[in-house]
Amino acid sequence: MRALAKSAKLANVAYDIRGPVLDKARQMQEEGHKIIQLNIGNVVAFGLMPPDEIVQDMIRNLPDAAGYTDSKGLFAPRKAVVHYTQEKGVKGVTVDDVYLGNGASELIQIAITALVNDGDEILIPAPDFPLYTAVVGLSGGRPVHYICDEAAGWLPDIDDIRSKISPRTRGIMVCNPNNPTGAMYPDAVLLQIVELARQHELVVFADEIYDKTVYDGATHTALASLADDVLFISFNGLSKNYRSCGYRAGWMVVSGEKRHARDYVEGLNMLASLRLCSNTPGQLAIQTALGGYQSIRDLVAPTGRLCKQRDLAYALLTQIPGVSVVKPKAALYMFPRLDPKVYPIADDQQFAYELLAEQKVLIVQGTGFNWIAHDHFRIVFLPNVDDLSEAIGRIEQFLHGYRKRHSA
Repeated sequence: MRALAKSAKLANVAYDIRGPVLDKARQMQEEGHKIIQLNIGNVVAFGLMPPDEIVQDMIRNLPDAAGYTDSKGLFAPRKAVVHYTQEKGVKGVTVDDVYLGNGASELIQIAITALVNDGDEILIPAPDFPLYTAVVGLSGGRPVHYICDEAAGWLPDIDDIRSKISPRTRGIMVCNPNNPTGAMYPDAVLLQIVELARQHELVVFADEIYDKTVYDGATHTALASLADDVLFISFNGLSKNYRSCGYRAGWMVVSGEKRHARDYVEGLNMLASLRLCSNTPGQLAIQTALGGYQSIRDLVAPTGRLCKQRDLAYALLTQIPGVSVVKPKAALYMFPRLDPKVYPIADDQQFAYELLAEQKVLIVQGTGFNWIAHDHFRIVFLPNVDDLSEAIGRIEQFLHGYRKRHSA
């Protein structure tokens, strides 16, 4: 029988957050090994549970949640999203501009698919969240990566963005707060991105899923609040701020200059209708979450669990010879750099394999985020302080051995 091959469209698709190294980790777990998983921001797996009022509200409403909803979602949670965008300073948004989805990731796919023709280009940050690159490729487009500058705190390099805009460029993806670096962009940088979008008539895609997971008293600015003459597609949801990854409850908001985008919006409506609706129980959580007590503030406060874990991870990593880290201002991740003079890594996936095999710690290599060199990796700082100390201690032991094996 002829071998059944996967679609050629998948040739350049990768998602190494759940890739080959994770497959090896699962095999090791089946063999009885205990793996410390620092590869994915699955908050509940680390004991960070969703607010009880969300859970209880979903339970109460579950008996009435079996039917399809409007393809854009239920009215009440969409109205709650409108109020939320208004609080963030975004003007002109109505209930019709809000789409509910099975997490922000589904809505990002819808937004890109509705826009991109074969050969069209979308600007994507490097390092990126790999979903962006994959979706653009699957849509027949070409992902073009712009550099985020580590020396500048991982801020987007505006000159690099400008140099990569071509006649085929249709939009720019901005992840702020950023995954995998934990950077949060100041208004001055955001305004420069908006100006480039204005000059070149680009759609601005704003992934703001971590907008409340910010530290040190910082304030997040919604990108769509900075202009009304550019088209913005903004994404958010309950996965991170409300520790509700598995509920798959997210939203997409169309704002700004919408008059010239009627046909594109028709495409969004068509794709939203094709999947009938997002899961209704997840929709039911949104209004309660946005209107309830914002417990994320306690977690990111100086005495909060997430802030303490961030500070500990930063302190422990930066004391390792040859390791440097830009301290995250937001989100749940760090993207440490390994000095190539100290750690001559030719294949960072193999590096991740070796760390897993020797120390039973699972990370994601930097090239898994479409970074340009084999000199970074990403960890989550979600484990409690004891487990986090053990995990980074194991990384330190591995790096100590690596230095000895590769010293001149």
